[in-house]
Parts: sequence; structure tokens; C-alpha cells
Amino acid sequence: MSTIDDLKEAFAGESQANRKYLAYADQAEDDGFPAVARLFRAVAAAETIHAHAHLRAMGGVKNTAENLADAVSGEAHEFAEMYPPMVATAQAEGQKKAVRSMTHALEVEKVHHGLFQQAAAAVKAGQDLGAAVPRICPICGHTVLGDAPDACPVCGCKGAQYVEIA
Repeated sequence: MSTIDDLKEAFAGESQANRKYLAYADQAEDDGFPAVARLFRAVAAAETIHAHAHLRAMGGVKNTAENLADAVSGEAHEFAEMYPPMVATAQAEGQKKAVRSMTHALEVEKVHHGLFQQAAAAVKAGQDLGAAVPRICPICGHTVLGDAPDACPVCGCKGAQYVEIA
């Protein structure tokens, strides 16, 4: 093992802990434990600090154009190579919840890919994306810049439920 391997493992672990603790916080909130939910959110934020430090230490954060190129590549990998066999395996095993979550993710990754391509073109032209506010579907993560659709094209969620990201 090298230091870079260790940083990659640490980055993955801290990133997963962040997401897991945020899910735990939502459950604690639902279960009527708001202080426990706040603790989970606080530790999740600390895990993000750790993950970002590890990513920077391994040279994983570059300029915006390079970061966008990496994001475009990563999203393409997810919808073209990663999720299709995972969906097939889940279907073969009769795991309906997994099929739904992975199919939603696969479709949304295509949207993210397009949004990152749009952002990359803007940055290459020396521009930003403008004032359009990003909004996401709280069910599947479908993402738009600007107004939400009447209904999510991926999962059917009402557009009024989309969450604005500041």
C-alpha cells in the first residue's frame, strides 16, 4: 500500500460515513430524536472536512475546467458502464428496491452528465452558468437548472417538491 492508496481508502470511507450519517440523521428526526439527528449531522459535516482534506492531499482537486472534465467522465462511467450490469444483477435476483434505486440513479446520471457538459462549455468560453437556480427531485435526485418541471421525468414526483439548492 502507498500513501495515495491510503488517501483513496480514507477518502472513500469518510465520504461514505458522511452520507450514512446524514441518512441516520433523517431517521433519528423521523423517530423523534432531534438532538441525535443534529449530532449525526455535525459528525457528517466533520467527515466531509476529512474527506476534502484527503482529496486535496492526493491532488484530486484541480481547476474548474479540469474538475468538470473529471465530472463529465465520472458521470458517463456511471450511466454507461457501472449501473447497467448492477441493474441487471438486481433484476436477476428479484431485488425490486435495488432495481428502482439504481435505475433512477442511472437515468439521473445522464442528466448530470449533460449539465456538467453545459458547465464545461460555459467555463471554456470564460462564462459561468448564469443565475439559474439548481433544483433537485427529493426522490430520485433528478436535477434541473431553473424552474422544476411539473413532474419529475424520472420518478414522477411532483415538481413542487423539488428542492432548491443555494
